[in-house]
Amino acid sequence: MIHRAYIGLGSNLEHPEHQVETGLSLLSQLPGTRLVQRSMLWRSAPMGYANQPDFVNAVACLDTRLLSHELLKALQTIEQQQGRQRLFANGPRTLDLDLLLYDSLESATETLTVPHPRMGSRAFVLLPLRELAGNLWIPGQGFTEELLSKCLDQEAFPVKDEQN
Repeated sequence: MIHRAYIGLGSNLEHPEHQVETGLSLLSQLPGTRLVQRSMLWRSAPMGYANQPDFVNAVACLDTRLLSHELLKALQTIEQQQGRQRLFANGPRTLDLDLLLYDSLESATETLTVPHPRMGSRAFVLLPLRELAGNLWIPGQGFTEELLSKCLDQEAFPVKDEQN
């Protein structure tokens, strides 16, 4: 069975634009997975811990045969390959990959919660998601446009001269 998944990508270390592009490429190489579409790159200020560089973000749309927990494990492997270290919450990172949506699944376990619990309050996720899927319904959270209207205090800008 093929599942539709949306993945959030972010980086603010070691050439962030390159890290996100590499992440997109590695997602397209996952077994039983096809990169259907990707957003442009977006730049945003850090949330939480502010004393760090701005982030470069994107969202990828995948069709995959991987089960949700298998996909999460594959995302974590890619993060580790790119040198991800989890020193503290909201800290700088080489590459962060978040499983945002997996079909219309609503699930919370010790290791995985989908939809991503904080995606509806983050403009840097909602803007590229809207770019790919329009006014998408996020189970348990609301429509993309409605959620974006609550993020007006957050700024995210397309990265200039981006080649898609």
